Amino acid sequence: MTPLRQRMIDDMQLRNLAPATQRNYILHVARFAKYYGRSPEQLDLEDIRQFHLHLLNDLHYSAEAVNQSVSAIKFLYTVTLEMPWSDEHFPRARRPYKLPVVLSHEEVVQFFDYVPSLRYRAALMTCYGAGLRVGEAVALKVSDIDSQRMLIRVEQGKGRKDRYVMLSPRLLEVLRGWYRAARPEHWLFPSWRTGRHLNPSSLQVACREAALRAGFSKRITVHTLRHSFATHLLENGTDIRVIQVLLGHSRIDTTAQYTKVSTQLVSHTLSPLDRLDLRTRAARERQPQR
Repeated sequence: MTPLRQRMIDDMQLRNLAPATQRNYILHVARFAKYYGRSPEQLDLEDIRQFHLHLLNDLHYSAEAVNQSVSAIKFLYTVTLEMPWSDEHFPRARRPYKLPVVLSHEEVVQFFDYVPSLRYRAALMTCYGAGLRVGEAVALKVSDIDSQRMLIRVEQGKGRKDRYVMLSPRLLEVLRGWYRAARPEHWLFPSWRTGRHLNPSSLQVACREAALRAGFSKRITVHTLRHSFATHLLENGTDIRVIQVLLGHSRIDTTAQYTKVSTQLVSHTLSPLDRLDLRTRAARERQPQR
């Protein structure tokens, strides 16, 4: 390991970056250095610019993947190498805005009918019933289920933040059925490997297979259940700030995206045209002039 890589790792650890983020940053920087065959210390802003154009135009990377590389290389130069460069020196690719896929209530019921395993069904119902990310759901411990206060404790979710989410009576019933059948000791959804929890990839595969068996043409992931949870809460009249807390969003505008996918809210919104007293005005116009 080169001294520069070790120093970057130390800098990331000092700033408490998530382990997955640290691994991704190192991979992106290593790819950057390999492309030029030189240490990043010998490269400049124009080299960075040309590299990201190469990712976009030659390798056809998505905007999200290019922006991840930008973040990694920016960290290397501005933090580890202490270069006096601002955000303007690290332009990001513009991502096309796409509305998240959301299931209707009927589709959610149909989806769960096609999840064969009791373990996967309980885990996926937890994602929908509490709005959890896949990594948060599989990492739940038995002790995180607080049936007295009807809460689920999410420990160290995205952004290294703890939060509480709702534990609905129906979800509690599902989890109790799973507990009676499997008797998990530590992890709520344990892996077949001793001492580990269910792998997020395994849950994603189970989700995709259930969606295919249900005959859905749209792409369904575990995160689709989280999107559906938020949209259905919004349609039921839940305050958007409450939804923000349940989802663990730092910014309200992140939660506000669900107002754009709720077709029920759109169709039930009263147009200002409907508030105009056009009939009264028309009647006045039909009256003979004196």
